[in-house]
Amino acid sequence: MWNAFRAIIIRELIRMGRQRGRLISALVRPLIWLLVIGAGFQTLIGDGNGGDYRQFMAPGLLGMTLLFGSMLASLSMIYDKESGVMRMLIVAPYPHYVIILARLCSAVIVGILQALMLLIVLALIGYVGTIVSPFLFLIALLLTAAVCAATGMLIAVYSKTLENFAVIMNFVIFPMFFLSGALYPLQHLPVYLKAVAYLNPFSYGVDLMKHAMLTSQPDRFAPDLPVWLDITVMLIFIAVTTSVACLRFSQSSVMEKVTQVLSASRRS
Repeated sequence: MWNAFRAIIIRELIRMGRQRGRLISALVRPLIWLLVIGAGFQTLIGDGNGGDYRQFMAPGLLGMTLLFGSMLASLSMIYDKESGVMRMLIVAPYPHYVIILARLCSAVIVGILQALMLLIVLALIGYVGTIVSPFLFLIALLLTAAVCAATGMLIAVYSKTLENFAVIMNFVIFPMFFLSGALYPLQHLPVYLKAVAYLNPFSYGVDLMKHAMLTSQPDRFAPDLPVWLDITVMLIFIAVTTSVACLRFSQSSVMEKVTQVLSASRRS
């Protein structure tokens, strides 16, 4: 089982390495937000006591990279379904949940690698200050990537075609980002939007990264939630979402096997 788990992860990482355009876009997208949106809002806030809005955006942009990178890594599930590769995987002699867990881990690794690439660029151009706690920062990267990957995997196991996945993804990914506190503090939102934002698991990942990265920002840019709550909510969400995805995938795999057996019997 461990060999299968490792082989699936290696296969997904090799696939990512061959998609260089995907790696470049992971850097270009957040930098456009930083240089265009960040510069515009900074002129409204001003310098000095208003704080540096572009430094405030840094945790949110890292979260954006994790969100797009980890969730879009789930696309490989749909490709394998349509190409027939998944049929070979589900008849292999190991539990079906191994496939989900391996792909989840590979999506987490992809998201973290892309986020670390962006972190280096942000540090070089001066938009990352001193990280308060490197250990807390790594935990934030890991848990946020796992939240995004688990969400993408849940969507993938319920999607039968690439078109369905794309529609659902667009419906999910943008509300998750805009209602996460990545672009503005949640404490300044209206009550009804704040309630929706607190139901968004991605909000807790962005907030945890703010705890690790924002040191010299004024209170208006301070994190919104305690560290223990961020970690607890994300752990619960990851456990529940992954369990549902594994259960759904196992059920659909059993149905796929039954369909294959019936088709073979009819041909004979």
